[in-house]
Amino acid sequence: MNTSMLAVALLAMIAVGGVVYALLYPTLSGEKRAEKRRKEFAGPSAVRGIDREAQARNKRGQIAQSLKDIENRENARNKISLEQRIGQAGLTWTPKKYYGISAGIAAAVGLLLWLASGNWILGLVGLFIGGFGMPAWFLKRCKSTRLKNFGVEFPNALDVIVRGIKAGLPVNDCLRIIANEATEPVRSEFRMIIESQALGLPLSEAVVKLNERMPCAEANFFGIVIAIQQKTGGNLSETLGNLSRVLRERRKMRDKIAAVSMEAKASAAIIGSLPPVVAILVWLTTPKYIELLWITQAGKVALVASGLWMLIGIFIMKKMINFDI
Repeated sequence: MNTSMLAVALLAMIAVGGVVYALLYPTLSGEKRAEKRRKEFAGPSAVRGIDREAQARNKRGQIAQSLKDIENRENARNKISLEQRIGQAGLTWTPKKYYGISAGIAAAVGLLLWLASGNWILGLVGLFIGGFGMPAWFLKRCKSTRLKNFGVEFPNALDVIVRGIKAGLPVNDCLRIIANEATEPVRSEFRMIIESQALGLPLSEAVVKLNERMPCAEANFFGIVIAIQQKTGGNLSETLGNLSRVLRERRKMRDKIAAVSMEAKASAAIIGSLPPVVAILVWLTTPKYIELLWITQAGKVALVASGLWMLIGIFIMKKMINFDI
């Protein structure tokens, strides 16, 4: 009896001890504290992960919006006025002065051709060439020369900005250094950026104005870099340093292609100029032999057809040897 009572009591004590141990073990072992710490750490981490993801999405959206705005400005830039064309050529003319000069050139060329040939049709052709062709060609030539000089000097200006930022200077001070010490046309363009900022225009918008005045890849890339950096932040000196290196590599590649294609361009120029040169020499030596081309009806048709084929051939050769980088 006593043995049975003792066994029951022992079993009861063991059962109670097991229950107490099961209830108190998490507290005594620190498991609850560890679980609490895991929850506290996991909660902010998840929140931080969500915040980082949201920030990444926001940054991607800002970059996409910046690129979209730049693309819209690029499409709008294709429709430029006469005043903008004159500004891109680096001239200080007004549209009225441009039209006056065009009228004077048209009158001079038309009168010269009419007096030289005695044909009023050639006089009208001279009016058209002098009034529309030659002034437009002059603007295009000035613009091309100005863009070329800008592309040569612009990487040096970027290097000045990079060195200034690494030395601790603000971006505006770096721009002022370029506006005072760089060569034309970079100096005048950066001076206009400084003046735009003085009037309250943000740097990104002032750089966009630079791209409108200098429609080239260098100014476009610079505007993209500044616009993205202004909205998303980042290491501006490193980005501009990479841009300067890319622009120099583009310039080297362009010069290399120009050197390689120089023989083809010379051949195209010789082939294109050979027929009119031969015609002039034949006319000077034996005029009666070649005057059949503009006296007879068949000769006129042959002359017009040959001229059209020559123009088509020159256009095709120009497309074949023109490499745009």
